[in-house]
Amino acid sequence: MGVREDIQALREKLGQYNHEYYVLDQPSVPDSEYDRLMQQLIDLEDKYPELKTADSPTVRVGGTVREVFEKVEHKRPMLSLGNAFNETDLRAFDERVKGALGKEAIDYVCELKIDGLAVSLTYEEGRFTIGATRGDGQTGEDITENLKTIRSLPLSIQTSGSLEVRGEAFMPKASFLKLNEARIALFDEPFANPRNAAAGSLRQLDSKIAAKRHLDIFLYAVGEAPEQKQSHSEYLAYIESLGFKTNKERHVCSSIEEVIDYVARWSTKRIDLPYDIDGIVIKVDSINDQDQLGFTAKSPRWAIAYKFPAEEVVTTLEDVDFSVGRTGVVTPTAILIPVKVAGTTVSRASLHNGDYIKEKDIRLKDRVIIKKAGDIIPEVVRVIKEERSKDSRPFYMPTHCPSCDSDLTQLEGEVALRCLNPQCPAQLTEGLAHFVSRLAMNIDGLGEKVVEQLYQADLVKDVSDLYYLKREDLLTLDRMGEKSADNLLRAIEASKNNSLERLLFGLGIRFIGSKAAKTLAYRFETMTCLREQDKASLMAVDEIGDKMADAVSQYFNEPHVETLLARLHAAGVNMTYTGPKTSAAVDESFTNKTFVITGTLEHYKRQELKTLIEARGAKVTGSVSKKTDVLIAGEQAGSKLEKAEQLGITIWNEAMLKEKLT
Repeated sequence: MGVREDIQALREKLGQYNHEYYVLDQPSVPDSEYDRLMQQLIDLEDKYPELKTADSPTVRVGGTVREVFEKVEHKRPMLSLGNAFNETDLRAFDERVKGALGKEAIDYVCELKIDGLAVSLTYEEGRFTIGATRGDGQTGEDITENLKTIRSLPLSIQTSGSLEVRGEAFMPKASFLKLNEARIALFDEPFANPRNAAAGSLRQLDSKIAAKRHLDIFLYAVGEAPEQKQSHSEYLAYIESLGFKTNKERHVCSSIEEVIDYVARWSTKRIDLPYDIDGIVIKVDSINDQDQLGFTAKSPRWAIAYKFPAEEVVTTLEDVDFSVGRTGVVTPTAILIPVKVAGTTVSRASLHNGDYIKEKDIRLKDRVIIKKAGDIIPEVVRVIKEERSKDSRPFYMPTHCPSCDSDLTQLEGEVALRCLNPQCPAQLTEGLAHFVSRLAMNIDGLGEKVVEQLYQADLVKDVSDLYYLKREDLLTLDRMGEKSADNLLRAIEASKNNSLERLLFGLGIRFIGSKAAKTLAYRFETMTCLREQDKASLMAVDEIGDKMADAVSQYFNEPHVETLLARLHAAGVNMTYTGPKTSAAVDESFTNKTFVITGTLEHYKRQELKTLIEARGAKVTGSVSKKTDVLIAGEQAGSKLEKAEQLGITIWNEAMLKEKLT
């Protein structure tokens, strides 16, 4: 047997031992034997570097050093989940699901919510090619080399085509304890909790550091697969059969009562687990039901995360700080004697608004209970009135803006106080920071401190001023050298080419988030066309409701907006949608029509087809109704086909569909 064959035999054997030890928890050889074979492979690959491959078990020890993490666009967004905090929330979720589907009973899959870092893994023709963080849901960071150091993650699998799986990388409790012991011995600051340690490990530029920290991973979802399954539980069994590590504690529940029992059981049992969990994820099992339920702008309607009760601690409220956001809302924040809660030190907590303060009778110098759950902002939940001193005194919301001293107003139907001065410095600087943020114009180098300096130096008063900055302007700022100034100017110039939806979101129109901005940009294509729309035309667009339409109409009718847009246009800022939209998007066979897909298709994956249809201006739903325009019927189409025939709905087979799409 030659060297190439020796290397391949060692790789296969080490891969088998890895799977037995880290996935099956059934090692067949002692660690010494594994280490001996690994060293043999390392020696051979050092001697014959041309034979080393990207999926060799030796990459588990790390060694790749990167200068920066590249950005990765997710093929499908990695959305966050809505939250449930009690039994009432779970029952409400169940009622919403059953009501939307018109069913009396639903099967749910319950899974432990691992407290780690969400990641996406892509395999091409069976080889692990890209691993990315969740990031903002649309764009993550390429951490492939660090993920390769996780020994339970297969570097190659027996499958063809493209496969994307999603999961949670985490640090087991034992690894966390060893890591912190080592850090303390070196007089380094210990990590606050395993989640922070895992996230920090996976964002190391040197993969050797990640390798030493002994992370693990559970896979819990499929983003794209060569095989289509009927249920989420089938997908989990499928990826498990490919060699991925899934969490064995999952359970299919046939009622919300079973779900509640599962949650109650793990609320007490979680302390015995070798890893941290912060809740339970509940998902509708049927993929067809998931498709029918769909998504909101932020989360799937077919899943929810039950969060375990937050950790609570007691401290003293020393003072209250009032801040002004970009929409003029004045928010009170408690200034606290610093205290540790949920693994982090907290010195500030939300007081929400004046009504909240009055309802809970919160006063200066009160002993208060602080609650924090995961990444949620800490809040003051209760006053310990029995410990209140005799000289405690209430405090009141301000009557004037803490930034510009304008009168504050409480709009009808709102509890918040607002500053309505469009020239308020706090609103302007917050608006500038929003405009340059990642989901908006994404201008690197323009952090809050730089924005604040630009405003204070009278160089920037609105977002259009950014595009008229000169090199000599920037060099007057603190800690702004020539290289930084040049990089910032290049970033500002590059942002001019952004698609319209980024500009729309960056303008900070009330109620218009990044998804709504993309919907409007896609539908109307140019800023000019969008500005010409009345409220009724805006509301005719899917997902644009009454408040959104009102906000857009009011924004474009404000006198200063015309001047602002004219200056942006004169500076060369793009005002046209340049995102994915084929020439077929105006095809009358699709535009503004509602489609339903049913049965088995030979040439299209369902999600791929949904994307193709939506790119042509149509909407795809999960159920047939009088509003359905076209049913696409594959093989073994059932009740949906029958209903479509009864309602006289246009029906396309796969051949007709293919003709329309070409």
